Amino acid sequence: MAVRAVVIEADGGSRGNPGPAGYGAVVRDPASGEVLLERAESIGTATNNVAEYRGLIAGLEAAAELGAVEVDARMDSKLVVEQMCGRWQIKHPGLRPLAARAAALVDRFDTVRFSWIPRERNRHADALANAAMDAAAAGKTAWSVAAPTGAAPAPPVAGAHSPARAQAREVAARAATRTAGTDPATTRASWEPRPSFTATRLILVRHGATEWTVQHRYAGRADVPLSESGQAQAQATAARVAALAPSVAAVLSSPLSRCTATAEAIAGALGDLPVRRQDDWIECDFGDWDGHTFAEVRDRWPGELDAWLASTRVAPPGGESFTEVGQRVDRAMVALREAYPGETVVVVSHVSPIKLALRDALAASDAFLHRLYLDAAGISVLDMWPDGGIAVRSVNDTAHLPAR
Repeated sequence: MAVRAVVIEADGGSRGNPGPAGYGAVVRDPASGEVLLERAESIGTATNNVAEYRGLIAGLEAAAELGAVEVDARMDSKLVVEQMCGRWQIKHPGLRPLAARAAALVDRFDTVRFSWIPRERNRHADALANAAMDAAAAGKTAWSVAAPTGAAPAPPVAGAHSPARAQAREVAARAATRTAGTDPATTRASWEPRPSFTATRLILVRHGATEWTVQHRYAGRADVPLSESGQAQAQATAARVAALAPSVAAVLSSPLSRCTATAEAIAGALGDLPVRRQDDWIECDFGDWDGHTFAEVRDRWPGELDAWLASTRVAPPGGESFTEVGQRVDRAMVALREAYPGETVVVVSHVSPIKLALRDALAASDAFLHRLYLDAAGISVLDMWPDGGIAVRSVNDTAHLPAR
């Protein structure tokens, strides 16, 4: 039976570092502490850190088998916990593929929290890891434990007016509302043309170029102004937007100056509309990577970069994950649809928020984020209907910009 939340306790080690190695992982019910699954395996000759990562991976795989959506991952390995949280670099090349594999598993859950615990609180996983190391030392490289420790007791049946039943009714009501077509993911597919005048039209504009744009530097929260060419792009984009939408209800912008300057040019071409700053449209916080070139990040943070590219739930060191950015973009999109029904709105933002908005509009996978290219001052247009329907009309239109 699927469970919603679990606790993972994982450990690994080797006799010799490197030496005969093994790992252990325990999956528990967070309320009762009951052991739901155990995993342990001898992995031949390896280092302590390799075995610890293998233990984490086994625990995450077991949690996924149980259908969990929330995971508390606890380990006595400070290194693995700090690396998975993005606070420490992954310097050893042998750990990078394991970290990327763990990050990909993390992406399968709604929430995963990592925490360090002292070894005495990790005795069960430690015992399993030691049994696996003993097996490895004895040459039993195929030794493993991969079974539930016992049948879980049947859950109590909630009373007719219990909080659990009330919560279930609330969930059912939300599901029924979504089935009616208010959720884009469940809206009935159709090729039938829909009247555009009933839709909220969203014109998404990436800001004009900055010096960092042409230098291929990560530009997250750093307030880098438009370059001279970026200012020219903003004026050209303003004329294009005015031609696309002579009547606009609002011009919204990320609070960073490269966006507000672009938005002000557009607002001027539309009759000097006010520019409304909205924090939800700010760029992803790239943390320690801000200001560094793509090549510099690959050289200085190779493991962290691999993990970030493998999962939208992984944040750059000291920064923000795409999952977190997506949550605020989703919030902003819902607010737009509710505030401006049947009207046209211009939003000037950055690469990450625009990509995430388009990913969701197209019901694409996360791979879309690394395959779509957005030019500076490019324009994308989509329509949103009250029932959740979406039509993407253009992506990264740059016909208004001078040829490069």
